[in-house]
Amino acid sequence: MTANTHTILWADDEIDLLKPHILFLKNKGYGVVTVNNGRDALELAENQHFDLIILDENMPGLTGLETLSRIKQVKPHIPVIMITKSEEENIMDQAVGNKIADYLIKPVNPNQILLSIKKNLHSEKLVSEQATSDYRQEFGRITSLINDSYTIEDWYELYRKLVFWELELAATDTNMDDLLSMQKQEANATFSKFIKKNYEKWVTGDEHPEMSPQVFKNHVFPILDKGEKLFFILIDNFRLDQWRTIKPLLSELFTFEEDLYCSILPTATQYARNAIFSGLMPDKIAKMFPDLWVDEDEDEGKNLNESPLIATQFDRYRRRCRFSYNKINDSASGDKLIREFSNLETNDLNVVVLNFIDMLSHARTESKMIRELAASNAAYRSLTESWFRHSSAFELFRKISEAGYKIVLTTDHGTIRVDNPIKVIGDKNTNTNLRYKVGKNLSYNPKQVYEIKQPERYGLPLLNVSSTYIFATGRDFFAYPNNYNHYVQYYTDTFQHGGISMEEMIIPLITLNPKKN
Repeated sequence: MTANTHTILWADDEIDLLKPHILFLKNKGYGVVTVNNGRDALELAENQHFDLIILDENMPGLTGLETLSRIKQVKPHIPVIMITKSEEENIMDQAVGNKIADYLIKPVNPNQILLSIKKNLHSEKLVSEQATSDYRQEFGRITSLINDSYTIEDWYELYRKLVFWELELAATDTNMDDLLSMQKQEANATFSKFIKKNYEKWVTGDEHPEMSPQVFKNHVFPILDKGEKLFFILIDNFRLDQWRTIKPLLSELFTFEEDLYCSILPTATQYARNAIFSGLMPDKIAKMFPDLWVDEDEDEGKNLNESPLIATQFDRYRRRCRFSYNKINDSASGDKLIREFSNLETNDLNVVVLNFIDMLSHARTESKMIRELAASNAAYRSLTESWFRHSSAFELFRKISEAGYKIVLTTDHGTIRVDNPIKVIGDKNTNTNLRYKVGKNLSYNPKQVYEIKQPERYGLPLLNVSSTYIFATGRDFFAYPNNYNHYVQYYTDTFQHGGISMEEMIIPLITLNPKKN
């Protein structure tokens, strides 16, 4: 027996009749220890190491189910395969309730047992090997897509593939992460060129992808027109990979219609979210509703007028709509919204903004502990899933489903992990965002940024006659020369938004339809 052999304990009162099965497993490299009753099985399980246990359900004395229950008390993590002659539902229910690994009905052949053993002892290794093989085959196709993506729909398809593989490879030990990261960097470099080439004509022309100002018109109004009540839920800083992480939690409550859309620039709350709620580009908001727009150089909060902006959009389209606006910044405000849920049911539309992920990204920058907890994209997703699973937000989704209402779920922009500093110089009025800058005295290398010298042609407010906007691309971030090393060390590997990347601009928009109870 080699050091790598997995050891199996098999308990069956007719174990002598199973010698061919046992010999078959030994020939496959497994060590098999046999007993003919539950008490001996329990004693061995308590005192020896086994990788897996096979139990006959119908043993005299201590039955298979009783043995299973006691083994789970002392060795809860050992997978147990139950073999039985009975197909009675209550026996299956008890076995499943005791967290059985598998349930086989006699007569069983050796290959059935081998398959169950492989599923429980080797599935991670086999899945990793298969994922590695599949990704290697897909690598060339993804490279071709990067080079041949000429429309935003092409980029949507490519981004979906990259997110799929990011999640697939993160769930296995494949050592393919570096290769995928390289492909994502290549894709983002090409995506940035695509945006630079097309963004101005999207803003000035009639043909453009769905962008922030069209979200209400295309997804909220049609549902309200059918007389259906609707919740519009916006999770700040919410990426496609994070949606895929929480989607399984919601699958028992809703069916999904999944879309993507393109955020406007800058991919920041002040611009993108205000564009969603007003249905206007930022320059139009500033001109039409100057009291609702806050310029970059003002101290006032930049997203304090969201409810009035929603009202302006309904007024502009001459729509009558009873709506509420709710911003959830902590668990107390979430719990309060749930307690008062009956009040929301009188509205046609309820808008809810959830700020947890945005707060998480800021906390990760400022807190060493949070940075350790979210050290990678995979860990960042895991924190998102854990928050949602245990949050009042999840309970809110549950109550909405029970009430039979639809949800349009989206975000204003995504976020990207940055690691490459770009030097920029600005005066004291220059904004603090690390992925875009706006000012009249900016100094930078134009080859390293996407620059906009005529903001009004791009739907952006003109702060003064010489205002320039610049945007970071890929994983770049802007750093000031003074105290440069400290600044770079502090912000490297933080999650930022405001610039140009697939993660920031290509964002999820999902319609959730409640499942009928």
